[in-house]
Amino acid sequence: MTAQTQSQFFQQLKKYYTFYTGGFIAFVIVLAILEQMGLPPKWIGYIFLGATISLYAGIGIMSKTADVSEYYVAGRRVPAVFNGMATGADWMSAASFIGMAGTLYLAGYDGLAFVLGWTGGYVLVALFLAPYLRKFGQFTIPDFLGSRYNGNLPRTIGVIAAIICSFTYVVAQIYGVGIITARLTGIEFQYGVFLGLAGILVCSFLGGMRAVTWTQVAQYIILIIAYMIPVVWLSVTHTGNPVPQIAYGQVLQEVTQLENEFNNAETTKGAAEVSARAAFKAQQESFEARIAALDAAVAAGNGAAFLEAQRTEAGSPADFPATTDDLKASWKKSADGAKGKAGPVSAHATAFAGKGAETKARANPNATEADIAAAQAEDQEASDIKRRNFIALVLCLMVGTASLPHILMRYYTTPSVREARKSVFWSLFFIFLLYFTAPALAVLVKFEVYSNLVGSSFAALPAWVANWSAVDATLMKIVDINLDGIVQLAEITIGGDLIVLATPEIAGLPYVISGMVAAGGLAAALSTADGLLLTIANALSHDVYYKMIDPKASTVRRLAISKGLLVVVALFAAYTASLKPGDILFLVGAAFSLAASAFFPALVLGVFWKRANYLGAVVGMLAGLGVCMYYMVITYPFFGGVATNQWFDIAPIAAGVFGMPVGFIGVIVGSLISRAPSLEIQQLVDHVRYPSLAGDIDTRAA
Repeated sequence: MTAQTQSQFFQQLKKYYTFYTGGFIAFVIVLAILEQMGLPPKWIGYIFLGATISLYAGIGIMSKTADVSEYYVAGRRVPAVFNGMATGADWMSAASFIGMAGTLYLAGYDGLAFVLGWTGGYVLVALFLAPYLRKFGQFTIPDFLGSRYNGNLPRTIGVIAAIICSFTYVVAQIYGVGIITARLTGIEFQYGVFLGLAGILVCSFLGGMRAVTWTQVAQYIILIIAYMIPVVWLSVTHTGNPVPQIAYGQVLQEVTQLENEFNNAETTKGAAEVSARAAFKAQQESFEARIAALDAAVAAGNGAAFLEAQRTEAGSPADFPATTDDLKASWKKSADGAKGKAGPVSAHATAFAGKGAETKARANPNATEADIAAAQAEDQEASDIKRRNFIALVLCLMVGTASLPHILMRYYTTPSVREARKSVFWSLFFIFLLYFTAPALAVLVKFEVYSNLVGSSFAALPAWVANWSAVDATLMKIVDINLDGIVQLAEITIGGDLIVLATPEIAGLPYVISGMVAAGGLAAALSTADGLLLTIANALSHDVYYKMIDPKASTVRRLAISKGLLVVVALFAAYTASLKPGDILFLVGAAFSLAASAFFPALVLGVFWKRANYLGAVVGMLAGLGVCMYYMVITYPFFGGVATNQWFDIAPIAAGVFGMPVGFIGVIVGSLISRAPSLEIQQLVDHVRYPSLAGDIDTRAA
């Protein structure tokens, strides 16, 4: 494509998406008018769900292609600005759109690890990988590994690692789709997962990367508008300032004042909180006593009889734990939940806050200086653990960002190396718009909950509490633990995954805005899921089938296999998501740790160290991925792991902090103990790294 033709293409895209943006805004206004005229909320949900999925399907149908280059890399003609928007949508997964503000709401300062890690990662992308991989050309990350390290084994390991990372990530997106679809339509979560899956498949199945790219641009426009409107509304409501990123500092001061009130037993609100916390403390001790009785019964050989007695006492419910281990795990979970409610309120703005042991000790009139000193030591230890996890998580997210195959593949779609560099800038800009807003949204919602929900009557709870409790009781639950009829903060359980989706209802906005935010969350989840499923299917069809099994396969056969695999992987991922294997943010964080451990050492050393060779890549990728997965298995509860197995108290989400160094050591040692790469491979490294006469437009043959 000539420069003039590319320019015309760019102008045409600008015109199309300007009309599209205006049409979407008009659509929302029409629905708002219909709501005022009496259109039921459920119908608004159906319309949003149907209209957005139909829109994405339409783009997918119009982008249908049988051309290999178009299917795998969108014809390598996506302008930098639009590739930046598509990357932004690809990147703004359910974790970013749904989970990030929720994590900041729950964790306060400590949640900023996600903002720092994910934005900082694009610096690594720009400096170390995007331009070099674009100059290399080809279609996939395993392509680079196979060519750079001259063998099918590195390619195969790359395929396996890409599938593991992408599958973990896509399960999180489909889980988010299930939550949103269930809220929009009122159907059960398990069915919402498979209903949303139809929207995911319709684009990637028909047109591959070409359809996914233009759909993702459309999805970015929806999700950024949907994210901004509620937070701007809240900002104006509470501060009169329509720029939440500036206004939220004022609100944060008010949140801090309320936190101090909740922790001060001499205030009315503080006294009520003390009452609720005491009730949770009693509940904690009750469950711990039951666990002790269970352990004693098992030790005496009476475990089965004890279990049966407990089942009878509970009325023999169908979901009663089947074994003593299951019963103990259930009681332990309840005890830990009550323990979390029994402590003082953590300060949102405090970095690496301790457990509040010192506050409790000083509130006890019988506490000695030794008790207070012990409590201070306990708080310091907890603070140190949080600090280590913060740094480890930032590192894993940064390096994982620069290693995820579905993100790196986006830079294969630009017309040139120069456009790939510009595309990284635009990607960061479009991502920044949401990330810069998330901390403000978290604080504004927290202030709304603290000032309006806390202290209200149980007899007059807002409708959004019941609505979200019906979707998932683990996301929204309020229990009158001290039976005073008034809501205390300790009695409120809010899951991070609902903060953004529930913001319009919390703020008292019309339901049409709730529908729009849900559509934005759906766009975020669908856009990322499309890219991830395409990565998995392409790795299997292109890197395994075409490159290793049948190099003479026709274009029709290659694409047919890719589409068939896409459906199989999508159905399996949806089934896995329906089991609720973990919260969205953990699943996404795990994908980053896995990618950092498996890919980053081999990719970076493959570009910047000509001595890196076949054995080094094999050892490094296997060792890094193996250590990371092993650590997750022994420490994450879903796999049967326990926290006591943690190394240096690092949480399993940051397992990459162990896997990545092992990966680097593996590549270096494996390369040094074996023969240097061939001259041809070293020339390939020079070609990728250094400018040439045609360096800005060079691509290797597909």
